[in-house]
Amino acid sequence: MDIADYYRQLGLRSGSSLSQVKASYRRLARELHPDVNPGNEQAKNKFIAITEAYKFLLEIAPPDVKEVKKQPVSTPNSVAARPQSQAVKVTRKERPIQDPVALSEAEQKLKRDSYLQLQQLLKYQRFPRAIALVEGLAQRIPDDVEVRQWQAIAYQRWGRHLIGEHQVEKARSYLKKALRTDPHNRALWAEVERDFRRLEQIY
Repeated sequence: MDIADYYRQLGLRSGSSLSQVKASYRRLARELHPDVNPGNEQAKNKFIAITEAYKFLLEIAPPDVKEVKKQPVSTPNSVAARPQSQAVKVTRKERPIQDPVALSEAEQKLKRDSYLQLQQLLKYQRFPRAIALVEGLAQRIPDDVEVRQWQAIAYQRWGRHLIGEHQVEKARSYLKKALRTDPHNRALWAEVERDFRRLEQIY
């Protein structure tokens, strides 16, 4: 079962926000709970399926617009003016909010050098070192959108590598970590969905 299937179990579109996941689960759980449907095996099985989907999506569903909005907004087109139903699209608009001038010259150099080093580490599959590098950079420049993307990519690449190493739980953990780090990156979601499908097929 891939990520889209878990969303479908709850009657949601792929990429729906955390609050939508919680609201849908609560509604369905009230309808399908075994106490409400004594002796109904079909309702019981559906209840088990939605509970599994809910637990999975709790870890990876993108945060709501209000949570994302906590960062200071410096542009006229505030994310608050956009509807919650377009959470994925809204957060993809965060990039113009990022002000590259806010980085000092030393930080810009650190970012450039770290990026080149990260590329080499990923190329030669030195994933633990790549993750240590980008996590350190994220601590130094915590609000940089690009650094957050690099961090998520490093987690995803390590997770994919772990699938090949038959370390299923560790792979699953890093793939979820990638989505939590950059939850509004559609290209990343597509890659992680492929990795989860591979996990299901192989194991």
